[in-house]
Amino acid sequence: MSKLPRRQVLGALAGLPLAAVLADPRLARAAAADLVEVTQTALDGKPVKAALALPAVTPAPAIVLIHEWWGLNDQIKSVAAEFAALGYVALAIDLYGGTVATTREDARAAMQAVDGAVAADTLETWIAWLKAHKDVAGGIGTVGWCFGGGWSLNASIAAPVEATVVYYGRVTQPAAELAALKGPVLGHFATRDKWINKDMVGGFQAAMAEAGKSVTAHWYEADHAFANPSSGRYEAADAQLSWQRTLDFFKANL
Repeated sequence: MSKLPRRQVLGALAGLPLAAVLADPRLARAAAADLVEVTQTALDGKPVKAALALPAVTPAPAIVLIHEWWGLNDQIKSVAAEFAALGYVALAIDLYGGTVATTREDARAAMQAVDGAVAADTLETWIAWLKAHKDVAGGIGTVGWCFGGGWSLNASIAAPVEATVVYYGRVTQPAAELAALKGPVLGHFATRDKWINKDMVGGFQAAMAEAGKSVTAHWYEADHAFANPSSGRYEAADAQLSWQRTLDFFKANL
């Protein structure tokens, strides 16, 4: 596939479901290649980067994507490209400063090196950038997976937006922080997840109720990372159902 002319590769991508693209590194790399790298100066004065995908028709609602613990890789960029194909301005944010891990050890180290205040600053900077962007009109949503799932919620607390989607991310924020949320939250969680479990999510739902905020939590008979086709814990049916629910949620709120 990688030896085919780019026009043929793009033609093949157009007819494939997202899961097929994400499962094949060559296809993901081809889909990611159409995104444009953008740079801004964060509130702390340091440069931050993201990858931008624009829809065929603008202005349009926007979606912020926050990567897994692997970093801003071709997979996440491919999801951004899919959102753009569906009519959204899609911005995949890099919270690792360019680091993309390929081993669990490197991913863990990169995740643990993230400074929470700097990450929140980065997300706030990019959401403000989208709000002022000429191609953005309507609502803004956030979505993240695993590490990025927790930061999707943190982003919407730091810079309140219209809709937030969390894929099996850490949700331990207290009601006092959740009170800053503007729009509803949609969560996708797995019954066999040893980290993001029912106790944590139950506490989150209680805190959301205390804060007077709306949350919908869907549970899947699956394990952590069930929506990632490159993961050994991938569950195709659950991934497709959660994806459709995410699309419906964004369509209703953005």
